[in-house]
Amino acid sequence: MKANFRALRNSVKADNQEATVPKNLNIKLDMSMSTDFSYRHLYYFWVVAKEGGMSRAADRLGMAVQTVSTQVRELERSLGYALLKPAGRGIALTDAGVAVMQQAEKIFQLGEQLPAALRDAVGSPRVRLAVGISDGLPKLAVWHLMQPVMQDPNLKLICHQDEFEDLLGDLALHRLDVVLADRTAPPNPNLKVYSHSLGSSTLAWYAPPALLEAARKGFPQSLSRVPVLLPTTHAAVRPRIDQWFERLSIRPNVVGEFEDSALLKTFGAAGMGVFPVAELVESELMARYGVKRVGACEGVEEHFFAIGAQKKVLHPLVQKLLPAPR
Repeated sequence: MKANFRALRNSVKADNQEATVPKNLNIKLDMSMSTDFSYRHLYYFWVVAKEGGMSRAADRLGMAVQTVSTQVRELERSLGYALLKPAGRGIALTDAGVAVMQQAEKIFQLGEQLPAALRDAVGSPRVRLAVGISDGLPKLAVWHLMQPVMQDPNLKLICHQDEFEDLLGDLALHRLDVVLADRTAPPNPNLKVYSHSLGSSTLAWYAPPALLEAARKGFPQSLSRVPVLLPTTHAAVRPRIDQWFERLSIRPNVVGEFEDSALLKTFGAAGMGVFPVAELVESELMARYGVKRVGACEGVEEHFFAIGAQKKVLHPLVQKLLPAPR
């Protein structure tokens, strides 16, 4: 922190060890004050309190002890309260000193933030993108869907995960810029939202090493023998998986159902069961979770949608999410 105040110290240090500061930096702290309050005096008091003594503060400031002491006494005189008191061989803050120190901390912390704030103000502005993520949407798929905007150097991404209906409400109230989901928005004359297809992916079955051999033997009928994990009906793809089982006359050995797709993968990878995932994320899935492909879930696809609150999506980053028109 010493370096942060070196420029301030140099600006207020005079050849005769008396600190000077432009008169326009003096402000009235309270109408009852008989003299002007000075940030210069407050700064010296703040350094004394931080260093725990006049001598250490004088060393840090590169000034005489008497000069620092004088500046602190000026602050006490202008405020009308004693701020420091003897404590053994050192000094301590009075109750008034504690109150002043709390305010000084806020003031000089804000001063430290000024350079960064200035850089942000004159630099490239951040583009805020608030995205709602439906709880039934696979999180690895979300990463793929977001790739068109992830390389934007000015992106400030805010993600909210919630139930689909609640996200649509937030979208209609313009709390979100877009909702990513595995289904379209339902028809509702009072809810002016519009669905845009982001594509689809076929499903496949994956297994942890301990279940791989058993799952591959006689697949897909093997799913009636090995433990199976499925998404709950929160996921739009679940009815399609159930219909796939019915078409093949398979009664799956379901040992777990999960609303959160990441939990499903975590428990499956830990050995709890075989599970279906969109082939779109196969490489990341196998690398991250250590599972292997068992076989395809023929004819079953998971669909992805971006839902916006305007028919013509105006947000520049939301436009990047959407496929180019054919």
